[in-house]
Amino acid sequence: MRSVYTKVTDSMNFFEGNDPVELAKTYGTPLYVCNERILRSRCRDLKHLVTYPNFVVDYSAKANSNLAFLQIVRSEGLEVDAMSPGEIYVEKMAGFAPKEIFYICNNVSEEEMQYAIDEDVIVSVDSVSQLEMFGRLAPGHDVAVRFNPGVGAGHHEKVVTAGKKTKFGVDPEFIPQVKEILKKYDLHLIGINQHIGSLFMTGDAFVKSIDSLLEIAAQFPDLDFIDMGGGFGIPYKKEDGEAPLDLKNLGEALDKKLFEFAEKYGKMIKFRIEPGRYISAESNVLLGQVHSIKHNHDKKFVGCDIGFQVLIRPAMYDSYHGIEIYRPDETKQADETAETAALAELVTVVGNICESGDILAKDRLLPPIKEGDILGVLDAGAYGFTMSSNYNNRLRPAEILIRENGDVVLTRRREKLEDLVKDLIPLDL
Repeated sequence: MRSVYTKVTDSMNFFEGNDPVELAKTYGTPLYVCNERILRSRCRDLKHLVTYPNFVVDYSAKANSNLAFLQIVRSEGLEVDAMSPGEIYVEKMAGFAPKEIFYICNNVSEEEMQYAIDEDVIVSVDSVSQLEMFGRLAPGHDVAVRFNPGVGAGHHEKVVTAGKKTKFGVDPEFIPQVKEILKKYDLHLIGINQHIGSLFMTGDAFVKSIDSLLEIAAQFPDLDFIDMGGGFGIPYKKEDGEAPLDLKNLGEALDKKLFEFAEKYGKMIKFRIEPGRYISAESNVLLGQVHSIKHNHDKKFVGCDIGFQVLIRPAMYDSYHGIEIYRPDETKQADETAETAALAELVTVVGNICESGDILAKDRLLPPIKEGDILGVLDAGAYGFTMSSNYNNRLRPAEILIRENGDVVLTRRREKLEDLVKDLIPLDL
């Protein structure tokens, strides 16, 4: 392999001595590559966020629900949250006990609610009507309620999950109705939770939201836990020196509030957080291959096999992902020098989907890219594979894991054409 542009993965020793070009050749592209060491490190970052003793980290599996990934998260002592019966099913397969799974439902059917009840996981509802449904299905049971603290944050309006313009959570003005339903069905409110949004890079909004949440908690005298939510961001522009979230300052600010509230509340109540992206994003690089270079009028397009059916975040959220370039030795031309490879040019990197919006990186300054090059899309471990699809009847990619000793294992096989039709029923014409 010829390293054309590998600043970030080199600094992180992401590939642990493995050649990304060879990984792409062995497993095919597109290919999600996970680094176990980085994943474990991010789990530990958040486990030690505060000194408050009764503190639990619930990993948000919607960010990355690969089975091997969840097994590693569990081995680090984290618990987990779930948004669907499918996530509950996979989490139990990964070894999580029912009481280590926090099911945070949103607008679900009675059948789905009953599934969670039957699986004996902790259930949180996020509306008065869904609390009523839970009471009908499980009178006398424990339950949690998600509240909207009135403070939202996030990198895009589609991921702000609190405040006045979101569907999530119970408005605190409905606390009297919540109490009425709890009494009606003899429900025990064991916890309250919130989630203000995704990808905050300063802790100000998060810390501010805690005040509102604690005011709500004070109105319920017998809680077991308070879930502060997640949204912890990571620096997607590492190659430009973007600073990471200051966990030390955030932890210190939270510690002060947690200890003060516990003293007023009269017990060391359990506090939880539910990060997803912070734990999973930096642990994955998505590899793809360049198959076309073309000019359309004044634009240069680099065409690769990473369409938005593989990674939809740039198309859906206008999200930024750093891109690296790895070159097979056989593509090196005789007149090519290190100097020419280092020259930057403005290109738009696109995928292979029949949509104008299939853009991975728009007007990005990158060293000259050649057909046959392998691209590495950085920080692809959150909302990457979990949001992938078979759009255009394309196959979802494989996932591999680089173990801490550098060994590589396959954790999800690449789909085959037969997988596209395995659940289809043809007509008898």
